[in-house]
Amino acid sequence: MLSKAGLYARIAGYMFVIIGEELSYIFSKAAVRLRARLFGSIDPAQRDRTIVIVGASFAGHHVARLVAGQLSPQSRYRVVVIEPNSHFQFTWVLPRFCVVKGHEEKAFIPYGRYASSLPGVLEWIQDRVVSIDKTHVRLAKGLDPIQYDYLVLATGSGVKTGLPSRVNATEKSAGVELIRDVQRGIETAKTVVVVGGGAAGMEVATDAKDLYPDKNIILVHSRPAVMHRFGKRLQDEAMQALKRLGVEVILEDRVVDEDPAAKKVTLRSGREISCDYFVSPSLTPSSFSLALSEIWRCSSRPRHHQVNCTGQAPCSQVLASVSPNSISPNGYIKVKPTLQVADEELSHVYACGDVADTETPCPNARSALRQATTVARNVLRAVDGKEPKYEYRSHWADTFIKLTLGLDRSTTFMGDGHKDLMFRAKEKNITLMVKQTWARLGQTPYEDKYDGKEGEEVKLE
Repeated sequence: MLSKAGLYARIAGYMFVIIGEELSYIFSKAAVRLRARLFGSIDPAQRDRTIVIVGASFAGHHVARLVAGQLSPQSRYRVVVIEPNSHFQFTWVLPRFCVVKGHEEKAFIPYGRYASSLPGVLEWIQDRVVSIDKTHVRLAKGLDPIQYDYLVLATGSGVKTGLPSRVNATEKSAGVELIRDVQRGIETAKTVVVVGGGAAGMEVATDAKDLYPDKNIILVHSRPAVMHRFGKRLQDEAMQALKRLGVEVILEDRVVDEDPAAKKVTLRSGREISCDYFVSPSLTPSSFSLALSEIWRCSSRPRHHQVNCTGQAPCSQVLASVSPNSISPNGYIKVKPTLQVADEELSHVYACGDVADTETPCPNARSALRQATTVARNVLRAVDGKEPKYEYRSHWADTFIKLTLGLDRSTTFMGDGHKDLMFRAKEKNITLMVKQTWARLGQTPYEDKYDGKEGEEVKLE
């Protein structure tokens, strides 16, 4: 009982710190706007120094919000966000929306109101960074290189085969169609093979079996237990849910051969599973999308389908040419506790989120936001001529995970490696927390003026 009370106390302390940080930002931003009204602000054309943020998922988006909202009205600095996606892609709901129809557009939240600032402070460019050096970033669409004084790399992680973990499409319209393709594939299949027993694989398998109880759902996972990165209580809870729904689970095995002509996959154990269509980890994002579209559009007959839910890899390639020694063997960007890149010649470059090597056991949105706060504080100190002093340390409460186990059930888990807490709940909303997330990002659910035009430069003020 005492140990549980201690965990609850630590959770309360953790939440108190987060609430305090948010209140501090609100008051600081209000003070900036008050000073601007009372004393005016510098002409936007005079903001000739630049903070570039590459990537605007949870980490980069939050850095942009904190820095742009708190820059002094008289500061010469501006913030430029470079993000290839037309919308914020709420990846947590992708597994659910890959199964359940009619909500896929809600996973794409318009950018804009979450990161707001004084006029001329924030600029948004929809493009992809292809290379960087110590002073400039270069973009895919051939615009002039952008000079930076400070650079934040928040490029995240990705998977070659995309859904259900990542969309792998920059435009909302294309992403919505990819999700609908997966929905149709699962709906028309007789057997669905889900590869990977982490959160995404668990959620696709349990949702699919719950929605289509007569289908044969097979989950293949290479580890001894599903949800292997978490505590045993969550592993057992997840396995019980799979058994309750009737999902076939194959553990300590993996797909070693894929034969499209024979419509089967072969496991390391030698077992062969009939599979008319599968998503191969070796496909590039573009070829995967084309193959997926062609197969599903050219055939409406029932088929077997494999969904790949295996792990993600950090998107750190952009740093490799300028600082190869800053890339760890597993592809993460090495960082100091201040989240500056671990290269003395790049002390003005920061990394945060999934791409940063922070030794976070289970990276998620909470850890990304805390890292973003550390980066923002240090950048704001740097633009004032002060040395970075804030440091990021992984916190046990960042292991918090809410795992759906069917359409109407979920389990929330967190632990410190010795003790843990787990809560079961009934899920009444089929769209999970997507409505609250729209509101949290400053948008009215589900209003979107998106017209499908690609890659236009948008200035947000």
